[in-house]
Amino acid sequence: MNLREFLLFVLAGWTVVGAAGVTVSLVKRERSKALRNFLWIVAVWALYMAVLIWSSWTQPQKIVALGQDQYFDDMCFAVTGAQDMPEFSVQAGSRLVRVTVRISNHAGEKTQQDRHIRAYLVDRQGRQWVESTAVSGVRLTAKLTAGGSAISQPVFKVPHDATGLGLVFTHGRGWPGALVIGDSDSLMHRRTAVWLGL
Repeated sequence: MNLREFLLFVLAGWTVVGAAGVTVSLVKRERSKALRNFLWIVAVWALYMAVLIWSSWTQPQKIVALGQDQYFDDMCFAVTGAQDMPEFSVQAGSRLVRVTVRISNHAGEKTQQDRHIRAYLVDRQGRQWVESTAVSGVRLTAKLTAGGSAISQPVFKVPHDATGLGLVFTHGRGWPGALVIGDSDSLMHRRTAVWLGL
């Protein structure tokens, strides 16, 4: 957990305590105190959301180089290459792209996996394509022993006119990533990408 995630969890905890205080005040019929505490909660969250959105709008898109590690807690993902797969026939107007990803477990002593990680391709026009589930192999969510590594090769079906392809790792837009200031998955943030040279 990094500092920005810690800040969000502290704010969430403070909100729970504040909501309990509001409830107690209402039970005691101290309506003015309950209203005051409720308005404090709303004001702090409004300030937090303003900082979150300002951060998302002002930060440029982060571009990660081929071979460079991206860390998600103790699990690490690095795109090491990509290639078209002309030997496999697909429907007219489409092509298959295989991306090679090195997965590493940097935990000191325990077996780990990132159950929520997924990846998708984007192009310069902003179009997105999810991984083809029909192709089997080592998944990005593979469980690795401490210090272990593996190679995953997700395959994507994209239109022939797709150029400037990049791979994006994500945990989705849900809690907590969507509300973490400066996170690639946060609201309105430009996604961190690895351009593949295709």
